[in-house]
Amino acid sequence: MDLHAQKNRLKILIIDDEPPIREVLSESLRDDGYDVMVAPDGPTGLDALKSFQPDICFLDIWMPRMDGIEVLTQAVPLFSNTSFVMISGHGTIETAVKATRLGAWDFIEKPLSLDKITIAIDHIVQLKSEREEKNALLNKLRKSIALVGESVPMQKIRTQVTQFAQNSNVLLIEGEVGSGRELVSQNIHYMSTRASGPISEINCSTLPQDLIEIELFGIEKGTLPGIDKTRRGKIELMQAGTLVIEEIEEMPLILQEKLVSYLKTKKFKRFGSSDELTSDVRMILTTTSQLATLLSNNKIHPDLATSISNAVMRMPPLRERAEDIHSLVIHFSDFVAKQMASLRKTISEQGMKLLIKHSWPGNVRELKNFMERVYILTPSDFVDVHDLRFAGLVDKREAVAMSSDLADMSTFREARAEFEKEYLIKKIQENGGNISKTAESIGLERSYLHRKIKAYGIEVNL
Repeated sequence: MDLHAQKNRLKILIIDDEPPIREVLSESLRDDGYDVMVAPDGPTGLDALKSFQPDICFLDIWMPRMDGIEVLTQAVPLFSNTSFVMISGHGTIETAVKATRLGAWDFIEKPLSLDKITIAIDHIVQLKSEREEKNALLNKLRKSIALVGESVPMQKIRTQVTQFAQNSNVLLIEGEVGSGRELVSQNIHYMSTRASGPISEINCSTLPQDLIEIELFGIEKGTLPGIDKTRRGKIELMQAGTLVIEEIEEMPLILQEKLVSYLKTKKFKRFGSSDELTSDVRMILTTTSQLATLLSNNKIHPDLATSISNAVMRMPPLRERAEDIHSLVIHFSDFVAKQMASLRKTISEQGMKLLIKHSWPGNVRELKNFMERVYILTPSDFVDVHDLRFAGLVDKREAVAMSSDLADMSTFREARAEFEKEYLIKKIQENGGNISKTAESIGLERSYLHRKIKAYGIEVNL
């Protein structure tokens, strides 16, 4: 909206016991196109605030019946949409500081300068415009990352998101890969007071362990060969925001200990530096395991476990909330249709039953990816069972039948490759997509497993 148009619609209240001030200021503001009301004292001013609901209130501090500080104290909690500008002929720094702490926007000394009044109004209008735009963007973003589903587990998740968004304490989110841990983290961030701040993530399972510390805390210039400039870490870059540390069990314990120190003091040092820095970042940790299991396997530092023991969320896998699949299919169908600028496809009743019956080992992420394939591979606006089969939806019985086809392979090498591929997919799914855990469980080096995954074209994030 045009700022000039916004200004002309403003309602301004003047509370001052001096008639000349009220008259001169009110007439000047009316000449500028504002809707103006005046009040001669504090009690009358409080009544005017209630009836007039002004956007801006110019409030005198020294008045006989009730001073401006008392009016401000009572008014700020009641009239959150009103910006208060204090005016005084003999104000002190102490009074100005007190008024600001109580919620005043600005402090202007008498004799009043109309230029200062105009500047104060312009600043308030600009700030409100920016807030409205930011809130509109945040509301749009919140809709795009909505937690879909009305099952009991999802209702519990939404309640917990609201609760944890009200503070900035460290939090642990448990859950399988693809279950929606990242989405929950984003919801907590954008529902919190940090919503206007940055959000980012570090995945400890994909980063080499010796780089996690640098990624987290940064590194000082010249500390290592090739480091020709200081690099800031995520903790420094995410000031006043949220940092999501994924797969916390893959972070070395010695580094987890440094993380605990930061959580306690909000102070840290870049790698290779002795200078202590300060940054205020909210930490959200994720894991594919459970806190008790991490402790018993010595995968989490005891002090870190203590820090998060009362702040743990569990994201349920899709198989535990199958009643949400219908809503998710509709949600992703709308999303993909909008992305592809096409009409939303209608899924047959039998097709929807098949989608709901499917186990979805890759959880919500797998369902989303599958719906994208359906839209790409199905030319018709109507999707039936055979279209879902063509897009790759296979139930367990069919998977067994496909496995029996191994005997039909022309060479031993082909059969072994097919077996290896199916075996690796199954083991990766059993370990929640965690490559390090999979490699350990089947006795392979992580780098070798990565090469196999690449060679067979296995989609790890399913």
